[in-house]
Amino acid sequence: MRTPVLLAWSGGKDAAWTLHVLRQLGDVDVVALLTTITREQGRASMQGIRRDVLQAQARAAGLPLLEATIPAQCGNDDYEQAMTTTLAEASARWPGLRTMAFGDLFLDDIRAYRERNLARAGWTLLTPLFGSDTAALAREMIDGGLRAHLCCVDTQQLDARFAGHAFDAALLDALPTGIDACGENGEFHTCVHDGPMFDAPLTLEHGDTVLRDGRFAYTDFACR
Repeated sequence: MRTPVLLAWSGGKDAAWTLHVLRQLGDVDVVALLTTITREQGRASMQGIRRDVLQAQARAAGLPLLEATIPAQCGNDDYEQAMTTTLAEASARWPGLRTMAFGDLFLDDIRAYRERNLARAGWTLLTPLFGSDTAALAREMIDGGLRAHLCCVDTQQLDARFAGHAFDAALLDALPTGIDACGENGEFHTCVHDGPMFDAPLTLEHGDTVLRDGRFAYTDFACR
């Protein structure tokens, strides 16, 4: 018997690569994806990826997409309530589902926070990429066929000119010293459009880049 798993889905490279890694394991079965959507914008809460792009990614992965809706100005209580509700819905839909996976890489405090919240709901945490060498992992993703673009850049850590750039070897070579190759410190987020976790690549249209909150440069990507 394989353990059913719900995967946190941001639309970015770490979530996508986690799906690929989990599918190589013989003892787990990813049954669905779960994304957090901002109520006001209808986009992934961190990446700013459109809902229809997230849905297209889920179709390409061959999995249903569950949505936990949160306000744009979201506190921990709002997030935790939305997650608790969605987890209850998921466990009712897939009896025996009590494990949730995240694409966390090395932030111990974030991992511990997720573990505590899931435990309160009777769930366990799975983080198959945790502890990875992020420089090596970034190269592994690219060499393994993952294709993505930077959809959000924190301009307090990285120049806005990187927004919209392909997540490729040229990007890794151009990143300034001190910037994590996977953006694990929040330097950047990505939108995936192809990779071994998808049945077929997505065709996305590269849109405008806008600055929000005086800090974050978001590049819009839309389904063609």
